[in-house]
Amino acid sequence: MKKTILLTLNLLAALTFNCLFAQVETPTDSTEFFEEEFLGDEYMEEDTDLRGETFNTTRVINGHSVETLGKKILEFRIEHRFGDLAGDAGGIQTMFGLDNAADIRIAFEYGITDDLMIGLGRSKGTGAPYRSLIDGFVKYRILTQEKGAMPISMAVIGSSFLSYMKASENIASVSNFPEFQHRLAYSAQLNIAKKFGKRVSFMLAPTMVHRNYVDINDENTMFALGAAVRIGVTERLGFITEYYYVLEDSDDLTRPDNENGLGIAFEWSTFGHNFKINLTNSRGFGDVQYITGTYSDWMKGQFRIGFCIGRKFMWE
Repeated sequence: MKKTILLTLNLLAALTFNCLFAQVETPTDSTEFFEEEFLGDEYMEEDTDLRGETFNTTRVINGHSVETLGKKILEFRIEHRFGDLAGDAGGIQTMFGLDNAADIRIAFEYGITDDLMIGLGRSKGTGAPYRSLIDGFVKYRILTQEKGAMPISMAVIGSSFLSYMKASENIASVSNFPEFQHRLAYSAQLNIAKKFGKRVSFMLAPTMVHRNYVDINDENTMFALGAAVRIGVTERLGFITEYYYVLEDSDDLTRPDNENGLGIAFEWSTFGHNFKINLTNSRGFGDVQYITGTYSDWMKGQFRIGFCIGRKFMWE
């Protein structure tokens, strides 16, 4: 177990080392064009407006960030989670989880205005209990941190989830879906973030998840409090950690106790792209999975490598 963790940390350190050296190259004209075209004048002017700088992307690891896409910007995202890196289901026999796919998500996100965006995605699902998931969301940025004017940034997010998996013939199963509305779930989140100086960002994310159909001993509505920290190494490279504490009283419930979702990641940006590699004990994407369906324990080696690739386009 210790050797596996050390191997993982060494891999992350090596990748970080390569990324750091990649940053010292002189920006090309195309890179400068991207910064002006996609990030706006605010990015080019120091200490005037922190829009787009609290967190580099619209997502942290599992949850949303306070950021929104700029007006008429379309982002295509590919996200992947592998199997357990260590523990009983990991190790060399599964190439430390690379042989398995815990979940896969493909999504499009679009900025309607600088403060309002929408998104639509499809994920494989973890099968706990849902598979074949379509998710959609609306995010509105209420406040934007500005020097000498507004001390924090704030955004609200409303999401919905639909499972179109084949219904189970077992009437005792949650995936039996007696009625169509039983396939639906919803979430609401409030993100409150602040950037301290040029390098450190912090965010709180109180979240509510509601599932229309659950096991008789489960809860339809659950609450969680998320927190995230980003430390910028350079303008393009940063380290992130994210934690979601699930607020539930399962003493009288027969369902397994949730594990709180914990993730660490590093990200870097290039011309038009954002890359993120993470380690997390959450198997699935979307609030309905990583808040209500995380049962993996970091201390047992039940964490996995994941990645996200985002590509932005101007779409009018």
